[in-house]
Amino acid sequence: MSAARGAELDVAVVGAGIAGLSAAAELRRAGHTVRVFEAADRVGGRMRSLRRAGFTVDEGAEQISTQGYRATWQLLRRLGVRPPEVPRIGRGVGVWRGGRAHPGVGSPRAQLTGAGLSPRARLDLTRFLVWTARQGAALDADRPERGPLGARTLAEFAGQYHPELHDYLFQPLTGAFFGWDPAESCAGPAVSLLREVGPVSAWRTYRNGMDMVARRLAAGLDVVCDSQVREVTVDGDVARLTVGERTLTARAVVLAVPAPVAARLRPDAPEVERSFLAACDFTPMLKVSCPLERPLAPPGGDSLYVLLTPRVEEDTLAGIVLDHAKHPGRVPPGRGLVSLIASPHQLPELLTAPRAEVIDLLTRAAERYLPGLNATRTNAWVHAFEHGLPAATPAALARRGAFHDRPLGPVEYAGDWVLLRPASEGAVRSAALAAARVLARLASTTAGPSALATPRHP
Repeated sequence: MSAARGAELDVAVVGAGIAGLSAAAELRRAGHTVRVFEAADRVGGRMRSLRRAGFTVDEGAEQISTQGYRATWQLLRRLGVRPPEVPRIGRGVGVWRGGRAHPGVGSPRAQLTGAGLSPRARLDLTRFLVWTARQGAALDADRPERGPLGARTLAEFAGQYHPELHDYLFQPLTGAFFGWDPAESCAGPAVSLLREVGPVSAWRTYRNGMDMVARRLAAGLDVVCDSQVREVTVDGDVARLTVGERTLTARAVVLAVPAPVAARLRPDAPEVERSFLAACDFTPMLKVSCPLERPLAPPGGDSLYVLLTPRVEEDTLAGIVLDHAKHPGRVPPGRGLVSLIASPHQLPELLTAPRAEVIDLLTRAAERYLPGLNATRTNAWVHAFEHGLPAATPAALARRGAFHDRPLGPVEYAGDWVLLRPASEGAVRSAALAAARVLARLASTTAGPSALATPRHP
């Protein structure tokens, strides 16, 4: 390991989610002393899993694809994760309309089968898919500010198509998977990401829970949980961290926390950083997981693992995940497990509501789609994140380019919000970028000014 030059650590990482742990692993692999500080009592961030009574419950909502998750698959290979540990889901995504589920959302056959769309709307779906195919690399999920859609919101972009594409495709997809309101978030990040991840048939899950990657990364790192970092300041070439009542010094710090938290921790950040941090709004995320005496499925949805509930049909729920269909190993034999995702329009008020009221509200709403839910469920667990997913607002998109091109400094950032890409792949890619920037800066102490070139996306 290298010796910290005039500091207690080479690198301090704040946050033990997938971004922080990935960055820490890369920096440790390069030979630096790295310590990770986590305020919670366990690692994983929004990729935590709960295990009770034989049920494995993902507290967030995550799947990965064989397409568009290049950095994640590279990380899995480095960790020795075998293909059977990341099985194909094998079930589809459907949308609720007219009293039943309509399968086929995210399938190449949606133009033929409908997936809840009328024949006229299917024609516009074809127009949309042809347009995205023609854009090719211009729809760059890593640099969405450079794309052809500019700062147009998703609602504005959808306005050129049949209204059903907004009501039964864009809004329910982004509401359930991103926690977004189409009127407030940009089309560029959403469209580029949806295009990149490919059809639902390419989606996979983590067999033993979404925290598998975080737990394996943490096993090889110096991680201190229950450790609250209160402030990070810069003193020349050294960063100072206030951890509880103690101050530590490090040659570099990676803030792998949501942008609003990073803004609070970094009061002396340069303007280009403060501006982007301030513009990066996050939408809360809340879901209720219900273990069941037996599996349930919505009418018409026997082939599904996710049911989208559009806002034109439903204002309480954004969607329902049939966890027992996502992977049967998540439940004891013969049992069921479902997760009820709260609509963005019910948040953030639900975050502070009594848990019993939250459970009652969401389970009563879900009876419409899963008749007999309350009679079948044996318990209910609430999972809530104040900073759930980055919103990719026009203001954030406008400031992201300058943030990306900023000079190297003692403090770097990692998280899905850095790329305005609300998925674990965004977190892993941002971690690789943060690690590359840290390594370039640390090397510059001996390699001279030429080493200060800003690294590109890995």
